[in-house]
Amino acid sequence: MLLVDVWREAGRHASLEETVERIARRLADEMPLQALLIRRLDAERLRLETVAAGAPGGAPPGRTRTELSKSQFHALVSWAHAREVLRSGPQGLAGVLAAGEARGEVLAGPLLDGEQVIGALVAVGPAFRPAHAELFAQVLDPVSSALRSDIQLHELTRLREAAEADNRALLSRLGRQEIADAIVGADGGLRAVVDRVAQVAGTDAPVLLLGETGTGKEVIAREIHRQSARARGPVVRVNCGAIPPGLIDSELFGHERGSFTGAVADRAGWFERADGGTLFLDEIGELPLEAQVRLLRVLQDGSFERVGGRTTHTVDVRIVTATHRDLHTMVQAGTFREDLWYRISVFPIRLPPLRERPADIPVLAAHFAWRAGQRLGGHPLAPTAADQERLIAYSWPGNVRELAAVIERAVILGNGHQLEIAAALGPAASSVAATTENRPGATEAAPPGEEFQTLDAAMARHIEAALEKVNGRIEGPSGAAALLGLNPHTLRARMRKLGIHWSRFRPA
Repeated sequence: MLLVDVWREAGRHASLEETVERIARRLADEMPLQALLIRRLDAERLRLETVAAGAPGGAPPGRTRTELSKSQFHALVSWAHAREVLRSGPQGLAGVLAAGEARGEVLAGPLLDGEQVIGALVAVGPAFRPAHAELFAQVLDPVSSALRSDIQLHELTRLREAAEADNRALLSRLGRQEIADAIVGADGGLRAVVDRVAQVAGTDAPVLLLGETGTGKEVIAREIHRQSARARGPVVRVNCGAIPPGLIDSELFGHERGSFTGAVADRAGWFERADGGTLFLDEIGELPLEAQVRLLRVLQDGSFERVGGRTTHTVDVRIVTATHRDLHTMVQAGTFREDLWYRISVFPIRLPPLRERPADIPVLAAHFAWRAGQRLGGHPLAPTAADQERLIAYSWPGNVRELAAVIERAVILGNGHQLEIAAALGPAASSVAATTENRPGATEAAPPGEEFQTLDAAMARHIEAALEKVNGRIEGPSGAAALLGLNPHTLRARMRKLGIHWSRFRPA
């Protein structure tokens, strides 16, 4: 009857956690059982992970992960292929399989999918007899079937999430007209960025992308994923600045049904959806301090609990973060955790603003004009030499994203038949372009006979003179804000509006 009951539980199509709890209660009727664990083997990463646990009469053990040496891995596979139940104390292979849960004896049996080892079933108790080992051997086949179904379900879920993430990314790129498959500028101003991507993509090291808004940080994050060993998994983007503070935990880590008003069903968070792939946390500097604490824990050990849940979940996610803010200054000001900064900035990559790579502007303009012309007018368009000169003269405070918008506006103004670049740039182009001349320079008035400067141009040159004087420092008693008599936040806002970045004034 034991075998019939266990097969019935394995075939209920319930969650693996619930299945193991029911089987553990049934086995406890036949043997002195303290805990029952299913440990899944990740042969690629040499890792054993507890994916389900049951404890009759007590709290089940937590989900633990055991890193295996090559000798331990080979010993485990050899034992599993022998298809024998291991009965031992908490040492040697039995101790590895029990993940430190054993206080008495261990019974362990291999879980197989044909000839492939997929895991182990582990029973922990005060003492077992040979008859208990014989009973335990009977449940290995149905538990193998349950684990096999759970693995297949997770693989289908992972593939669906990857497909959905790719679909969202495609729709997003089409909607915003950002750089698509190839990185435009990879042989020009972005060569150093592309080289650093190639260096880090094959590792699992966290990457921090630094750059102004619109420089293409998401494009680079997706390129890191594409070149990595996780390319078949999902790549999920989360805009940390767009999540309401009260929903950050639910969005990142998921929630259980009934955990708060409106939680009508269980929901996987972004970390679970990115399992096996890459999680791109955009605008990481916008996370409040409370959320930074909880994020740090996940980055340290890969474990978390859903909102309203008690089960600890583990994920295998590669983290790429991005920000346009100065995190080092935020750490000094106490608005960003220093330990989190060290964790995410293992490999920083700075994306230069468009004004620092003017040679890329004609290539980008041609790329966007070709696509916008096809989409809006039915045939590709190309900027003239005069158009290119106008575009290069502009400072592009909105970077590549602004360039794409200007080109699309130029196609619309030209009724889909030609590019009206001058009209698309508008009167602001001349004033902003003036801020790029003789930079950095003094603040004297223009000589007689020359065009009088606009207020924005004069303000930009004055701010740049202050930044050069203090080597790009903004805050503090010796910073540009104090020198100009401004609040640091006000100064940053004006710098963003005028297309000024502090990093250009830092010593090399």
